[in-house]
Amino acid sequence: MQILSTEMSYSSVFSLLVFFLLIGPSIVVTLYDGPIYDSSAYTECKGKPEKPLYNGGILKNKSQNVEEGRVAYYADAFYSPSFILHNLTEVTVYCFSIWVRIEDANSALIRASLETESKTYDCIGTVLAKRGCWSFLKGGFVLDSPSTSSILFFQNTDGRDVNIIVGSPSLQPFTYQQWRINQQYIINTERKRPATIHVSNKNGDRLQGAVITIGQVSKDFPFGSAIAKSILGNLPYQNWFVKRFNAAVFENELKWYATEPEQGKVDYTIADQMLKFVRANQIIARGHNIFWEDPKSTPAWVRNLTGPQLQSAVSSRILSLMSKYKEEFIHWDVSNEMLHFDFYEQQLGLNATLQFFETAHQSDPLATLFMNDFNVVETCSDVNSTVDSYISRLRELKQGGVTMDGIGLEGHFTTPNPPLIRAVLDKLATLGLPVWLTEVDISKTLYKDTQAIYLEAVLREGYSHPAVNGIMLWTALDPNGCYQMCLTNNDFQNLPAGDVVDKLLKEWQTGYVEGVTDEHGSYSFFGFLGEYKINVKYGNGTANSTFSLCQGEETRHFSIQL
Repeated sequence: MQILSTEMSYSSVFSLLVFFLLIGPSIVVTLYDGPIYDSSAYTECKGKPEKPLYNGGILKNKSQNVEEGRVAYYADAFYSPSFILHNLTEVTVYCFSIWVRIEDANSALIRASLETESKTYDCIGTVLAKRGCWSFLKGGFVLDSPSTSSILFFQNTDGRDVNIIVGSPSLQPFTYQQWRINQQYIINTERKRPATIHVSNKNGDRLQGAVITIGQVSKDFPFGSAIAKSILGNLPYQNWFVKRFNAAVFENELKWYATEPEQGKVDYTIADQMLKFVRANQIIARGHNIFWEDPKSTPAWVRNLTGPQLQSAVSSRILSLMSKYKEEFIHWDVSNEMLHFDFYEQQLGLNATLQFFETAHQSDPLATLFMNDFNVVETCSDVNSTVDSYISRLRELKQGGVTMDGIGLEGHFTTPNPPLIRAVLDKLATLGLPVWLTEVDISKTLYKDTQAIYLEAVLREGYSHPAVNGIMLWTALDPNGCYQMCLTNNDFQNLPAGDVVDKLLKEWQTGYVEGVTDEHGSYSFFGFLGEYKINVKYGNGTANSTFSLCQGEETRHFSIQL
């Protein structure tokens, strides 16, 4: 699969956006005549399907299963329902959606797949369909190579025979340039804001020709990485990290096996030292994690406890951790990877997770409490962690009384699928909860150049989606390397993935802006959300001030006097 190559010319992508950057977001509508990405998504089962997105795209008026009067067969197999597709290219992003209803079962996880002459794309989208109503499947694909004839088909993932009925199908192609322009439009409307600086003297007279210098001091959007104890006492590592990131998460140092390797011997020394580094550099930090449902990652002594003894140990763990670090961490991953593992619920009952969230909220009411899991945006082939599975679990917790929930998506990718990532984020966005990419990396099985290309694709998808409130990389540096992907070598020289991060950090900041006030004594610019310092010079007068750009649709007006 080709992923929006980093070699694509920025000038070609942004040539249509020159006026947009200077005048405002609405100008893009008149300059760009390609398809506008439709972020519509539905998580409720409906009595009838909504109209197809993009009016059906290239599936408009296309019948399923039948082409030129014959049933669709492909590679000696029969698929129903299905669509035959012609002349798909490898330089196109295909966004797919459809409504699904089933018979012969109360519910079933339905998977959409694509088969070309050379490859089967096992999963391009899933939906947990129900009998008697319509459920919305949204996904997409990017091909490795062109296909003259392929088939898009649907199957029940557990092998049961169910009758699958589909409606309102849509397949919309985007060129890479169109996809990037749509991303940039969202960045400019969601991550930036117009501002007008008004300069006058103390009598209120406008000052034309005042020289203005504006510099961004900090960014609102949290972009960070995991750190490990290897950062302690390592000044080059600390300087490298602080120069780039405004957020951190401890890789392992807060996990139960790290803070209490033996029962009763609780030691927060390393975590305290790491938190001191975070505080000293005005970096926000996520708390990862209170409990990990995977038995292999649970302390051995805990696995040997049962009943009241386990309940006592669990209560001590959460109260100790939360009282120790109350109001220190912006988030807590309360029960990590609960879609894949259920150690505590197996031992303590189905209400165990709910009790964890309740106790954590009572202990630190201002921290956002997160679910956190893998293979939600990375793929849709994992039946344990489809987007609908995640949504269902979140709703269960909400019905149980959990408050201030957050959606954590780990993001351990091998080959990312951009339209699927966007479709999953669209469905999760319907819940109105904060969404974070919490552990982003690319598999070490790939070449470093490929890691970098894929990393850029993932980061652009996350940053350009309005529902994503922050991005964390899983790139803690250790003398022995990193979990999957490093940004630098041990001498802090960038690897290809590090170059991508630096490029995007530069692209996603305002930097320094200089200009002069017009005849109205005003100067306008578009800036990324965050804090700014401003210097104004007029004649022999000079003034310095600060202002902030927070999210909002209106132009931010700021006045300064000399």
